[in-house]
Amino acid sequence: MKKVVLAFDSFKGCISAQEACEACAQGVREAWQNAVVVQVPLSDGGEGLVECVRRMLPTRSVAVEVHGPLMDMVEAEYAISADGKTAYMEMAAASGLTLVPPERRNPLKATTYGVGEMIADAVKRGCREIVMGIGGSATCDGGRGMVEALKDCRCLDMDCQVIAACDVNNPLFGKNGAAYVFAPQKGATPEQVETLDGRLRAFAKATEHAGRATPELAFSSGAGAAGGLGYALLAYLNANLHSGIDIMLDIVGFDAAIKDADLVITGEGKSDEQTLMGKVPYGVLKRCRKANIPVWLLSGMIDDATGRLAESFGLVRSINEGDTRPLSVLMQPNVAKQNLKESVSFLVANYHELSMN
Repeated sequence: MKKVVLAFDSFKGCISAQEACEACAQGVREAWQNAVVVQVPLSDGGEGLVECVRRMLPTRSVAVEVHGPLMDMVEAEYAISADGKTAYMEMAAASGLTLVPPERRNPLKATTYGVGEMIADAVKRGCREIVMGIGGSATCDGGRGMVEALKDCRCLDMDCQVIAACDVNNPLFGKNGAAYVFAPQKGATPEQVETLDGRLRAFAKATEHAGRATPELAFSSGAGAAGGLGYALLAYLNANLHSGIDIMLDIVGFDAAIKDADLVITGEGKSDEQTLMGKVPYGVLKRCRKANIPVWLLSGMIDDATGRLAESFGLVRSINEGDTRPLSVLMQPNVAKQNLKESVSFLVANYHELSMN
């Protein structure tokens, strides 16, 4: 009897990680009716972290009113573990880019104040560990807003361990820093980028003068993540920054899930060179390599001009291969789920032949 583990990320703008796993499971069972199928919907630790945790672990949801990126009040949701000790949250719930309409986006004004309020809320509820995804920010304040909120809430020097899911290695400031690399994506003009970079430098100086950091900390890997929030988490909360997908795989007990598996199937909306830089399929691949388990990559789109994906995975295939319909049709959830199911069913039915190649 075959054991197949399905470990998908969402196909952004199309289907969720859970929907991808369910469609894939239908395909596997069409080919191998008696297969043991284990579904592990995943996130890379950015947006989607809380949803992933909710699906895999017993938690309760919490909603709290906080200040959004432009200081409008928003309702931010996060999850707390069954024992009440760990909070799982995303900075984007309080300070995310999606909370700001395109015409109002302005990283000169956007703040992480609400992130601090969300953390303070969790601490006051008794949480002693916070796992935070720090992707999708609207901000470039270096985490200054978060620090101000924690001060206002009298939670800055709290007894709480913070683990941040971070998949960028940019420093706080400079040409590879938060302002120059990420602020343009948040609506900053070239002149505003220079202003923001200057603010980040000034914040680092103030932090150093306060005895919270050494000058080297601003150049730590991940300090520039989420508009510099990574820096404030390191300096003021002594946080640990880790690969988001590794955090998620540990949370869901992935190593135990793949024990004795014959095959692992993973995928995402589009796979390319970026996939091998900390995305869900690569995190899955690394764990499976250690256990000597073959991994197939099935994604909506495949861009493998360099051939590195084909070299890394046992099989690489687009679920839309041979489907000539327009992208707008292929992106429809029902179409994507059907194509994924049919692709998996065909490939699994030919598993032995593919394995020999």
